Amino acid sequence: MPLTRDFRETVIPRIQESQTFRRAMLREAVDCLLSGEVDVGKSMLRDFIKATCGYAALSNATKIPVKSLIRMFGPSGNPHARNLFLVVAHLQKAEGIRLQVRPAKAA
Repeated sequence: MPLTRDFRETVIPRIQESQTFRRAMLREAVDCLLSGEVDVGKSMLRDFIKATCGYAALSNATKIPVKSLIRMFGPSGNPHARNLFLVVAHLQKAEGIRLQVRPAKAA
C-alpha cells in the first residue's frame, strides 16, 4: 500500500513543533548508531539536522565544512567518529539534554 504523504512532510513539522518528539528522535538516532544500525541512525540525524539547526549552522558550530556534513550523513557517507561525536555533542547542547550510555541486558 503506497504512502499518501512523504515521510519528511510528516516528520519534519513534528520535529519542529514538539520538543518531546525532537528529543526522542535524537535519542533514538544515537541508539541506532550504538546498536550498529548506522544507516538508520544517519538517516534520522539527517532529518533531525534539516528540521532543526540546518547544515550551515551546524557547520559553524562544529567547524566541519557543510559539504562534508552533507556527505557524512548521506546514504553512502562514512563519518569519522570524531566528527560524528562533535555533531551529536552540538545537537545535545542545542536541545538542552545530555544523553548517557548505560549497560542493559541483551535481548
